[in-house]
Amino acid sequence: MTRADAGTVCQEIRQKTSSKTQPVSQPNPPRLSVKPSRQFPFLARHPWVHAHALKDDGASLSCGEIVDLVDSEDRFLGRGLVNPASRLRVRLYSFQEDVGIDDEFFCRRIDAAIARRRLGDLPTDLAHRAERLIFSESDLLSGLIVDRYADCLGVQFTAGALLRWREPILEHLRRVVGAREVVVRIDAKTAKHEGIHENVGEHSASENPLEPIEYRQNGLDLRVDLQGGQKTGGYLDQRCNHAAAAAYCVGKRVLDVCCYTGGFGLAAAKSGADSITAIDSSANAIEGARASAERNGLTDRMTFVQEDCFDGLNRLRESGEKFDVVILDPPRFAGSRHQIDQALRAYRRLNSLAVDLLPVGGVLVTCSCSGRVSRSDFLNMLVEVGRRCGRDLIVLENRGPAPDHPLAVSCPESDYLKCVIAQIS
Repeated sequence: MTRADAGTVCQEIRQKTSSKTQPVSQPNPPRLSVKPSRQFPFLARHPWVHAHALKDDGASLSCGEIVDLVDSEDRFLGRGLVNPASRLRVRLYSFQEDVGIDDEFFCRRIDAAIARRRLGDLPTDLAHRAERLIFSESDLLSGLIVDRYADCLGVQFTAGALLRWREPILEHLRRVVGAREVVVRIDAKTAKHEGIHENVGEHSASENPLEPIEYRQNGLDLRVDLQGGQKTGGYLDQRCNHAAAAAYCVGKRVLDVCCYTGGFGLAAAKSGADSITAIDSSANAIEGARASAERNGLTDRMTFVQEDCFDGLNRLRESGEKFDVVILDPPRFAGSRHQIDQALRAYRRLNSLAVDLLPVGGVLVTCSCSGRVSRSDFLNMLVEVGRRCGRDLIVLENRGPAPDHPLAVSCPESDYLKCVIAQIS
């Protein structure tokens, strides 16, 4: 879609949306000033403005109101949206004073994000493909995540301020993608932090509950529950890592810890692993993984266990079990900078237990989706694991997310996913 086409679509959207709900860019937005010497992240185009960085916290403004961020000498830094109920008080969307924020602005950003995914090889089977179309800060749309499964979209708003543009955004997405269904999700943690209600996100084109969506990934026939699954339904960021790890599992005995709906284990079984033991604490996740194994004819190689990851690893170690490959894909351990040390302790414990289950020459696939834990911190944690266990860890691959999860260099938190494949000596 060209910019002119996007403008035409946005004009049609405006005509169908009432003035009561349609936000309008303000000619002279309120100005919020940062404290002295707190302007440097925004000069580097970081989009997050926390309340403690502001002289005036904007508490009197309305959620979603357009504001200009200025330095202590009233010089323009950026333009964004304020949320008085959030500690992340302002999200910046533009660093140009002559660029207004309105529905056409968001249409252009959406079009640019989709076009970014088409810079490489064009997918040949879009009808059954799953991909991330918009990745929040990395696509200059802080607080918006959009995943596409076949002809349906899973949308997650993580910024309460962005809900003011909800309808134009959803309408434009539906049109440019040709989506049959658009399902919006807002999780409980986001709702609490952003001062909004969870049910404000519930949205679907159908009045009836949406059936699970079928799609293909890594040669597997999969399904996703957009309404009941986690976040926007599944975890597309790991799909390339699933395939990479599977190459080390051929003919091997594999342990898949925190398996969720089976991504790593299913790919390993498809690639010829001898056996896979998959552990997860969620009964729903185990049920979904087992159903995917049955759908793909892989149940003879896969055993599913509902158990806490630490309890499961301790049990296996105490019983003297050994595996050729151990895969660790735990949930996020650090949601804020205050939790980094706690998260690193959890990663050390988890990885130490895993290393004890591996013989010399065994392979550890270990992941972290905690954006607050840097890649260097994660690798240093593995150094400590090797020291404590008296083992050498040789990194074979140091990986990140799939290419449709790009990295914005101005927002290092978007470099969140680490996947290390290491041989244990």
